[in-house]
Amino acid sequence: MFENLSERLERSFKLLKGEGKITEINVAETLKDVRRALLDADVNFKVAKQFTDTVKQKALGKNVLTSVKPGQLMVKIVHDELTQLMGGQAGELKLSSRPSVILMAGLNGAGKTTLSGKLALLLKNKKSRKPLLVACDVYRPAAIDQLQVLGEQIGVEVYVNREEKDPVKIALEGVHEAKAKGYDTVIVDTAGRLAVDEELMNEIAAIKAAVQPDDTLFVVDAMTGQDAVNTAKEFNDRLDFEGVVLTKLDGDTRGGAALSIRNVVDKPILFVGTGEKMEALDVFHPERMADRILGMGDIVSLVEKAQEQFDEQEALKLQRKIRKNQFDFNDFLNQIQQIKKMGNLKDLASMIPGVGKALKDVDIDDDAFKGIEAIILSMTPAERHRPEILNQSRKLRIAKGSGTSLQEVNRLVKQFEQTRKMMKLVSGNNMSKLMAGMPKIPGMPKR
Repeated sequence: MFENLSERLERSFKLLKGEGKITEINVAETLKDVRRALLDADVNFKVAKQFTDTVKQKALGKNVLTSVKPGQLMVKIVHDELTQLMGGQAGELKLSSRPSVILMAGLNGAGKTTLSGKLALLLKNKKSRKPLLVACDVYRPAAIDQLQVLGEQIGVEVYVNREEKDPVKIALEGVHEAKAKGYDTVIVDTAGRLAVDEELMNEIAAIKAAVQPDDTLFVVDAMTGQDAVNTAKEFNDRLDFEGVVLTKLDGDTRGGAALSIRNVVDKPILFVGTGEKMEALDVFHPERMADRILGMGDIVSLVEKAQEQFDEQEALKLQRKIRKNQFDFNDFLNQIQQIKKMGNLKDLASMIPGVGKALKDVDIDDDAFKGIEAIILSMTPAERHRPEILNQSRKLRIAKGSGTSLQEVNRLVKQFEQTRKMMKLVSGNNMSKLMAGMPKIPGMPKR
């Protein structure tokens, strides 16, 4: 996401490289290229023009300090304006009443049902809520089954009434069920259409009037570009929703919807879907997204993802094992599994400043660790616990059992030994050295 826009903006800023000061002429040339970059990213024309006009006004009104180059100042101004364009700061759900009702709205194919499950999991894990999913899509084949499967997968109850065909009644029943059984959050999954029509709008408006939701969320596929913005406007005119959720931001999208939608409907983007896994739903932070668009990475989000997966007590136990040189393949495998839970590998790597650009044309498969896991799981418990006993015959057996080669087994064992030495060396001291010594993710460029 935003890779092409990031590249185009970087090229635009280079027009100011070497300039001693900001003038109306060089700013106009730079911003002409910035506007083209925004339009190519499918940003609404009026939004792109208003954005560049604001940046120009602010740039010409700034005195460039001797310690700051014009190109650097322009990056700062564009960063601030991108942040404001996307909402300024992260929005939040109300979650006020008990139960708090969240109504999901949107067209078919936007991912409402999957998003409902993802949101339930996020609220359960991060907000300690007890959510109930309510299946109100009575038209799409297997929609109810899909929601039940997702609910079972994430450990969240789903209210279903297959006999009732009126989604308004089902929604009300779901809210009553939540009150009776002590659920504090109700997420109502509704039906969509292939396009906005009167029947769809009347139905979703009737559900909203009946259940009086605390939050109505408009779910939109970011890959539909400007159509997403136009659809959002039509839904907002009828529903006056509280926030937007963008799905499929990890796909082949140019990002125009994320940059335009707030300006057009004046409603915040609350969440973004960034992958197929149920954990792949993130709170939308405008400033962090602006950082990523301008190639600055997003270390804060990366650290937050890591903190969600790594238990403090387990980390202390691991640190003690490292100091005693007892770090083994069981620990190694556990660390890999924790990293995988953090999300899409390429998306994670792009959060590190400068790495996103380096990985532009590199394909990092989410199954990149599969070969390593197969090798470790083909070892006996004794071999995983005491890697030093791995001789040639054991390695040959492991290679055969894991469907890999002896060379791959040798390479992993060598990387593991190097990692163990480096971890012991820097335990409790220099984490940057530790990261430098970690084995390379398959598919990533060499350091």
